[in-house]
Amino acid sequence: MGIAELVLIAIGLSMDAFAVSVCKGLASRKADFIKMFKCGIWFGGFQGLMPLIGFFLGRSFEKYITAIDHWIAFAILALIGINMLREAFSSKDESDDKDDDYSAGKMFTLAVATSIDALAVGISFALAGDTNIWIAVALIGVITFVLSFAGVKIGVVFGNKFEKGAQIMSGVILILIGTKILLEHLGVINF
Repeated sequence: MGIAELVLIAIGLSMDAFAVSVCKGLASRKADFIKMFKCGIWFGGFQGLMPLIGFFLGRSFEKYITAIDHWIAFAILALIGINMLREAFSSKDESDDKDDDYSAGKMFTLAVATSIDALAVGISFALAGDTNIWIAVALIGVITFVLSFAGVKIGVVFGNKFEKGAQIMSGVILILIGTKILLEHLGVINF
């Protein structure tokens, strides 16, 4: 597989992480370097790590992984999205209580949820047999890092302008991403 194809795959894989990074930015008051770096490193790291794991798991575990990955991603993203919607519609004033959580636990959960499909891509790399896994992993990780890093800033800019509406939009986006992952894997839609 050539570099151009790998870059396109990397961009495609990074879109979920980018969207979640924008959502994290929407829930933040400001986009400081640490928050942007945390999103970039968590999402870029997992997007790079998962294809590597998938590659080494290869054919022997393919049927087990692909049978449940979409359900896991859907459940995690839907629960986080529903929680964001619940907080946005709660009656108490939450202007000083925004979900600005960049803790390891929260970021780990989001990173796993957005990178599960990268595991399946790694398996497909193993089955294809003509992919340099190290170049693929590097491109996927770096591109996801850059897009996730920028996504936080983009989210903060829009979040500061639209406050509650931005939080509602974030919850809906997470639910839609989870639903898209589920429907793609069930063969209902094909993008």
